[in-house]
Amino acid sequence: MFAKYKIRNNDNLTGIICVCLAGIFFSCNDAAIKWLSGNYPLHQIILFRSLFGLILTISFLVPLQGGLKILKTNLLFYHLIRGFLVFFANLFFFLSLPLMNYAEASAVFFIAPVIITLLSIFFLNEKIGVHRWAAVILGFLGVILILRPGSESIQLVAILPALAALCYATLHIFTRKMGTTEKASTMAVYIQISLIFLSTLLGLLIGDGSYEATAPDTLSFLLKPWVMPNLNDGIIIFFLGIFSAFGGFFISQGYRLSEPSKAAPFEYISLILSLMWGIFLFNEFPDFLAYFGISLIALGGIYIYIREGYRASPKILEKPL
Repeated sequence: MFAKYKIRNNDNLTGIICVCLAGIFFSCNDAAIKWLSGNYPLHQIILFRSLFGLILTISFLVPLQGGLKILKTNLLFYHLIRGFLVFFANLFFFLSLPLMNYAEASAVFFIAPVIITLLSIFFLNEKIGVHRWAAVILGFLGVILILRPGSESIQLVAILPALAALCYATLHIFTRKMGTTEKASTMAVYIQISLIFLSTLLGLLIGDGSYEATAPDTLSFLLKPWVMPNLNDGIIIFFLGIFSAFGGFFISQGYRLSEPSKAAPFEYISLILSLMWGIFLFNEFPDFLAYFGISLIALGGIYIYIREGYRASPKILEKPL
């Protein structure tokens, strides 16, 4: 499908740093949306967040990469596909947050790096060595320890973040393929436009709240009626725009520059941060196994970082004396 677009950018270390920065912004975004989930419908939050995010992206990020001319594209169809994937990834993941422990929902979502690695083999023809497989598997084992199959967290609602992970992984296969011709801010702008369109459409269809009373708990967050935000919530929604704009920029930049299977393990930083937000904002305290899982996740990412740093460093050839 993308055969004519040859991959040239391959700055793995810079890409990894961008993915880590994106993880910080996205974890703040997720925590803020969970905070607001009791009072506003999901599509309203996504709409306002994306409006602010689009303004910030066009005002600050697009000029850094060449100005409005970079928005001209020959890959509009693929931008639209990415937009749909992001929308449904948001929809599935955030619908799970009111019903699941924040860290548990994040843990289920973090099957995404494994999916990215698998998709990279089939669609990008990447060679996945033992070291990268070890890092991804180590991170996934950490997720399993946090989630603990057989516990109460394994329920039907856990399918939602798993579906979000599938959408998210597919998104970044497209990001990697498009990254040779498209700037990160270009991809971020089209994502924001797609989210604005789809959330507005959803709001027009169900935004009056008439379906909320008869809906299952899983859909309650989606079917709430639109409400005018108060000042404090409005400030939070404004910051959501900042988190969305810079998170979208850095994640697109990260997967443009780095092979997805190398960058993916570093997305686990969001899981670590989600546990922190769970403690400080939602009074959710992990136990020993959760902490051990976090350690495995961090170890996998750090191992790849050290290995990539060694491979990227210039080799000094010593002459025999």
